[in-house]
Amino acid sequence: MKPITAKEATELLQHLIRIPSYSRNETEVADYLESWLKDRGLHPSRCGNNVYLQSWEGDEESDGRPTVMLNAHLDTVKPVSGWTKDPFGAEEIDGCIYGLGSNDCGGGLVSLLSVFTHLCQKEQKYRLIWAASCEEEVSGRNGMERLLGELPKIDVAIVGEPTGMRMAVAEKGLMVLDCTAKGAAGHAARREGDNAIYKALRDIEWFRTYQFPKVSETLGAVLMTVTMIQAGTQHNVIPDRCEFTVDVRTNDCYDNVGLLTLIRQHVACEVRERSTRLNSSSIGKDHPIVRRGHSMGLESYGSPTLSDQALMPFPSLKLGPGESSRSHTADEYICRKEIESAIGLYTEMLDGLDIAG
Repeated sequence: MKPITAKEATELLQHLIRIPSYSRNETEVADYLESWLKDRGLHPSRCGNNVYLQSWEGDEESDGRPTVMLNAHLDTVKPVSGWTKDPFGAEEIDGCIYGLGSNDCGGGLVSLLSVFTHLCQKEQKYRLIWAASCEEEVSGRNGMERLLGELPKIDVAIVGEPTGMRMAVAEKGLMVLDCTAKGAAGHAARREGDNAIYKALRDIEWFRTYQFPKVSETLGAVLMTVTMIQAGTQHNVIPDRCEFTVDVRTNDCYDNVGLLTLIRQHVACEVRERSTRLNSSSIGKDHPIVRRGHSMGLESYGSPTLSDQALMPFPSLKLGPGESSRSHTADEYICRKEIESAIGLYTEMLDGLDIAG
């Protein structure tokens, strides 16, 4: 296996940017990536539109070593308005590559691929998987969730989302709640009916002001935000139904199922969860990867944004080139020097590391 250089990794990123890869429409980019890897003598495997490499040959389940996964996603959101450059142009200006998915998280994807090929040049104390997952932006079931069903047991993962190469040692989870307050219709000119909007307001105020008692050292408090509301049919009819949506960002003190139970005990409206599968995630401060990062001078923090970590039932660390503030914005970009630096930092962190120690 010939190591992939930073220059080759950046050229690959430019090719990937030029292929639209919206969530659930990643077939073309996955095909290209798979072919690109084969052309370089690598042996990729495919699970739907997830593409991955293993550092070992054959189908053995384990040789006694722990397994480390290096992960980033292939898919992107759709471009927002305001782009002044071609979102699929992969234009380079002053050493920075502009394009949709360049920062979130193509830079991490190609950096981790290069690191995989470098680490495989000698035997490590762990087995290694590099995984390019699909459907991350929509937390789709054909992405990481499907891929993990095919992979062997993973002991720890590095997720290459843009963090400025700071270690996100915890990440908030997500629940989206669809709430319905029910009343009775009536004529607005008379004192009749039961206004569902007024009933909903009491619960909305609770969501706005309530503070759950357990506050995470790294992630802070649970955050609940009412983001959508709909009610009424016309001005002179008392509404008998008011629907609103709540975005709940959970911390590592609560699991989503338990938090949902607590919420239902406090509000009168009907609460329907879209999913409880996107839990908060974290890695212990004494984990060998975290200790190695701290010894290198890397900072650690808790991340408010969601990633495929939410679907990983094992320790995971979010660490990648680029900045989260550039994600999902017009004229998204990542710089060559960020990719080069990330490859060096990843390699220093992982080369020779004893994961079991």
